[in-house]
Amino acid sequence: MIERLQPHVRQFVIVRQALAEAGALGASLGELLESTRFDLIQLSRDGGIVAANDRARRLLREGDRLRDERGLLRIREPSENAELSRLLKSALPPFGTRGAAGSTLVGRSSSRGPLALHVNPVSEQRPQSQPRRVAALVLVLDPATPAPIDPALVAAVLGLTPTESRVAVALAAGHTVRDIALSTGRTEQTIRWHMKHIFRKQGISRQVDLVRRVLELGGIPESRG
Repeated sequence: MIERLQPHVRQFVIVRQALAEAGALGASLGELLESTRFDLIQLSRDGGIVAANDRARRLLREGDRLRDERGLLRIREPSENAELSRLLKSALPPFGTRGAAGSTLVGRSSSRGPLALHVNPVSEQRPQSQPRRVAALVLVLDPATPAPIDPALVAAVLGLTPTESRVAVALAAGHTVRDIALSTGRTEQTIRWHMKHIFRKQGISRQVDLVRRVLELGGIPESRG
């Protein structure tokens, strides 16, 4: 049983960083909904489902474990649903309090492995009087079938600039700072400067932590092989 669980444990890396601040995210919300690489559900401050992309709608219709229950996101299994409620409470605190991102696993009734579910708060500047504003994004990923990832997704999910996201993806693909500098026409000092800003935004200090977060989002190979 432990051997069967190991691949899922390796893939289940918690996404700690909230999505980009509202001012930088506005144009990305629609683009994320059009993605075919992952399941995305937008939630309002009261926890209601505002919108979902096609993949997520299919998942909710199947109702295997994750489902739409009168406009609210729910999990059939009670203990998993209790954990989801805890994550939503942390991501959607009272107005004026910063939400916290969190992750959990959602089991499936079939022989397929569990799904990784990540709840990411979207900071907002408006009071609770507008409850249908998107206040959190829920990403559902299947660790067993990772899809190729693109820098736009990394930028949106980790709150990076386009240049920073390209650097992060290149590092996760196994490229060195020298490789990235040569391929982009920048100096190694500039690349390290971007890395410093990425680490600060993510609240990390090691390159391996950044690589894990990028790999978890889409299955970029761990080496250039």
